[in-house]
Amino acid sequence: MKNFLLLMAMLIPSALVHAGSREIAYKLHNRLTSVPPKPAVLDQMAALIESGDAQGAAELAMENPNFYNLTLKNWIKPWSNQDQSVRVQMNDYVATILGVIRDDLPFNSILHDDIIYTVNLSSLAANSRAYAMNNNDHYSGAESQNSDFKATLVRAKQSDVTVAAAAVFNAAQMAAMNNDRQTGLPAEATAGVTTTRNGAANYFSAGTNRRPNRFIFINYLCKDYEDVHDITIPDFRVGRDVERNPGGDSRTFKNRCVGCHAGQDALRGAYAFYDFNNDAILYTPTQVRGKMNQNNYYPQGFVTTNDSWINTWATGQNASLGWRGETSGNGAKSVGMMFSKTRAFSECMAKKVFKLVCIKDAKSPEDLASVELNANSFEANNEYSMKKLIAKTSAGCAK
Repeated sequence: MKNFLLLMAMLIPSALVHAGSREIAYKLHNRLTSVPPKPAVLDQMAALIESGDAQGAAELAMENPNFYNLTLKNWIKPWSNQDQSVRVQMNDYVATILGVIRDDLPFNSILHDDIIYTVNLSSLAANSRAYAMNNNDHYSGAESQNSDFKATLVRAKQSDVTVAAAAVFNAAQMAAMNNDRQTGLPAEATAGVTTTRNGAANYFSAGTNRRPNRFIFINYLCKDYEDVHDITIPDFRVGRDVERNPGGDSRTFKNRCVGCHAGQDALRGAYAFYDFNNDAILYTPTQVRGKMNQNNYYPQGFVTTNDSWINTWATGQNASLGWRGETSGNGAKSVGMMFSKTRAFSECMAKKVFKLVCIKDAKSPEDLASVELNANSFEANNEYSMKKLIAKTSAGCAK
């Protein structure tokens, strides 16, 4: 009896460890793919966890197509629209981010690279539409066919597909663009997801091109303009469409309005040549779009004459965002590169991933410390691997 009890005492901890590893594996797989694991995968993941390689188990789960087709797609969709809704069609903005993660490219390239992902037409029904500049049929059709985006996304240069697609515009479509010259996008005018068709439809349409930067702040720096509000920075780039005497009191501008406009208006020149017209992105190099200087409420305000930008938020209280490299330049590509190099970008991605896979916001000292360490790993050696960030974070919280 004594020997039997001793044997049982030795076996029970081992059984508990085994059971615990399977529970952790099951939780990991569900969180990463939104579906339960197959028995063989569960066994492999549990074995990796027992050997101390929880990150390897997470990486194995991420091989499931549903990691891309369900979890990531629904995570990314809100970044692609002003309403921040998941209830939108698949589009080139979402497809490009999915592709960058799948191919383990530096994730910060999504804000400045000449890149786009389309769906392999040979994988779709015979009547499926190819990529077009003036509609989303290519992507919505692929989604309606339940395309496996892990398998079917194809990487291309944004400049190649937009110039080729622009060539099929007919005279009537060109006329509808008010005689603007539709050229597609040369490589130097591409800025990752910002200059995709969907990005343009949401952030360049109408308005005065303040939206692109605001949603970069929201989606990739985890800050809205109110969070970077600073009335101490110079307001020399605030446009003519901003009243300096709102409600008959100039103090309102100086004490409130300038806190956001001084910074955002100094940056928006990066998009001076971009518009969205006739359902397509429009780029007119050297020609400032009329909307940039519309609504002349204050004639002495700044007039946009080129695509230059200045980051006036780089000093003062908002230096804490960790700006690196150039803080002035020309065009969407260079401003996107500036945003992608910030420490805030890395920390924001680490926070978003933490919420995705840990199913909670990082608030406790322990969670915040974990996010900080993960942000460090994310940007180490300029790797910016979103795959590794997701795997490492999920392994840390699936206990």
